[in-house]
Amino acid sequence: MATSATTDHVLAPAKPHTLLADYATLFKVRISTMVIITAGAGFYLGSLQSGISPFHSGMLQALIGITIVTCGSSALNQALERKTDRLMRRTFDRPMAAGRISLTHGLILGFAATFIGSAYLAYTTNLLTGTLTLLTAIGYVAIYTPLKRITTINTFIGAFPGALPPLIGWTAARGMIEWPGVALFAILFVWQFPHFMAIGWMYREDYTRGGIRLTPNLPNTQYAALSTVVQALFYAAIMIPVSLWPATLHVTGTLYAVVATILGLGYLWYTIRFARIVRNPDSEASRLAARELLRASIVYLPLLLTAMMLDAKGRLFF
Repeated sequence: MATSATTDHVLAPAKPHTLLADYATLFKVRISTMVIITAGAGFYLGSLQSGISPFHSGMLQALIGITIVTCGSSALNQALERKTDRLMRRTFDRPMAAGRISLTHGLILGFAATFIGSAYLAYTTNLLTGTLTLLTAIGYVAIYTPLKRITTINTFIGAFPGALPPLIGWTAARGMIEWPGVALFAILFVWQFPHFMAIGWMYREDYTRGGIRLTPNLPNTQYAALSTVVQALFYAAIMIPVSLWPATLHVTGTLYAVVATILGLGYLWYTIRFARIVRNPDSEASRLAARELLRASIVYLPLLLTAMMLDAKGRLFF
């Protein structure tokens, strides 16, 4: 389970090889944090629709279960990709790729966390939430991960499990799938594509070494750049109307709609700047444009969710 299936590929400072540090890498702590944020936003908004405080024990129980499953699916993902990880500069020192954590160790942790976390959610929240969380982990590990070496469509497929955490948070609070929860899913789904394209372009050479197909691996670099930009621009453009969906469903008010429009235009602007990669795909300016879009995507999502929660209908504390 992952909010963004590729966020963990961004270069990070070297960490000491302690077991605790290796577990942090194995469980992809940064991705897990984003999952907690998006699932928490879904739970918060769903609770307000029920007219109850979102800060009751149910939120903590839901986030604990979701986090456990996220960590488990991250471990299973690295178990499957340990050989691929050894080929790439960003991932060769991951604990399973480097052999500091054995395959058996990683699989036991991964399967145990995935199934225990899902069962815990089914018991403490509801069966629907536990089932959705388990299916998200299965989609991420058993479908998206193998497809990364086969086809660039993996980006589209991987966006589904990546977008489910806020919907899972909603079902944890409400016990059912409803249109506002689907709107949250749609926002996260669309948001991922400019984010994916930026990462794929920045590290396309490393992905090629590892046999990962995130952006077109074509002899014609110009065409690959054009294909990447077209996808990023398409999703950045539709991000604006999609982000307004909660307002049309009366989950949020006018203030959120204004902020979402401004943020969406900013996201689109950075994506338009990203289009510079077509002009000179192999230049330093091309890599800089991709990095700027990546940073913009990481800033955009928390700001959007914060605006949504602050302007939520039925809020009790703001």
